[in-house]
Amino acid sequence: MVMTEVATVTSKSMVNIPARLRARYKIEPGSKIVFVEKDSEILLIPVPAIDSLFGIDRDHGDALREAARELNEERRREGRSE
Repeated sequence: MVMTEVATVTSKSMVNIPARLRARYKIEPGSKIVFVEKDSEILLIPVPAIDSLFGIDRDHGDALREAARELNEERRREGRSE
């Protein structure tokens, strides 16, 4: 579903993000937003605060450790073959 909001650019090139979107995406004063230009569109992507990422990999810890082990082993093999 596509929801549309309209905002006006001020004389200082500022735009207010609608309250509904700020609340939904937890955008607060000081939050960072990435602007991505794609074809004829501009996407605004909120950057999550580093604190909100704590523990994000908890459910995938075993898989991440195994991937790191495999990568280290591959690097060792490549180092020996040179």
